[in-house]
Amino acid sequence: MANRRKFSLATVLVAALAPVLLATGCSSDDGTTTPQAQSLGVADQWVKAADNGMTAAFAVLTNDSDTDIRVVSASSPVAGKTELHEIVPDAGAAVMREKKDGYLIPANGSLELKPGADHIMLMDLKQPIKAGDSVEIELRMADGSTQKVDALARDFSGNQEDYHQ
Repeated sequence: MANRRKFSLATVLVAALAPVLLATGCSSDDGTTTPQAQSLGVADQWVKAADNGMTAAFAVLTNDSDTDIRVVSASSPVAGKTELHEIVPDAGAAVMREKKDGYLIPANGSLELKPGADHIMLMDLKQPIKAGDSVEIELRMADGSTQKVDALARDFSGNQEDYHQ
């Protein structure tokens, strides 16, 4: 009977430890996942020069990982408010609106932020942004990780949008 009791105790211990052993065996080398910001590449970033009011930032966002990345917000010390925007058709016109779900950069893919399309709006400018200025923008991912980007301001005469709320 004593052997049977030891066997039962061993069985209980193995059963209790199995989930822990399996979880440890399936985790990455250091037990963590890679923050989305580490897999996000940002290239050709620039901001449209503006004296006041609003302006926009553009870039090419790339994802070199095997999982999608979602940029959910942005901020900048030069702006009172920053939003992720998209351009959509509305009754035959192109309308700019906030993209509430953010930008999805597909696994091993890219997304171009460009005039007349997806872009980052810098609103309530705190100072003029002159051509040649460096503008800091912080991007926040869905997992909470962040990446700071410096974008060069430049003159741009295209897309003379009238940014109304």
